[in-house]
Amino acid sequence: MSQNSETSGRKDYSHEATKDGPLYKFFLDGLKDMYFAEKHILEALPKMKAAATTEELQDAFEDHHLVTQKQVSRLEKVFKSIDEKAEGKKCEAIIGIVKEGESIIQDTDEGTMTRDAALIIAAQKVEHYEIASYGGLVALAETLDLGRAADLLQTTLEEEEETDLDLTDIAESFINFRAADEDEDDDSEDYEYEYDDDDDDDYNNNSLVL
Repeated sequence: MSQNSETSGRKDYSHEATKDGPLYKFFLDGLKDMYFAEKHILEALPKMKAAATTEELQDAFEDHHLVTQKQVSRLEKVFKSIDEKAEGKKCEAIIGIVKEGESIIQDTDEGTMTRDAALIIAAQKVEHYEIASYGGLVALAETLDLGRAADLLQTTLEEEEETDLDLTDIAESFINFRAADEDEDDDSEDYEYEYDDDDDDDYNNNSLVL
């Protein structure tokens, strides 16, 4: 161990940045996962936009679609910075999360705030997966002394965090409240009195005879 490493108390793992190193291979697999994930998300976002009720959420999905396109290009720059081919590796996690989001469209009524509230939750599950993944990749890139890759991935991480906050703002500004109002309206309808012909008979039988 070098004197600098002893002084800092940290072991130098930069030697694992070689293409035969296990940590590097793990990092590369993570990049491939996210390359697949971002392209899969690109396919899902137009469906989510089309299903959304409010213009605010439609615009948010459209904006994120544009951002995701840039993120795919940025990942390609990350691959290039480490002299690797940009290619995806099937990511079962994102497939499952996106599939859950698509099922929400089937399980909610069109044109309701409840659907928008549910779509926001589904979208934030995607964001949280991406935040966790990119956060880990940034840390690995820094550990492996891949400075250019770390900077590019950090930019994407910050974009994902911003998107997550934007979705929260949309939900908390009015959508969640209006979705709750829809629930109250449904409850009122459940308790609405239904007229029955037998009611006339009961009334007549119980009426006073003058």
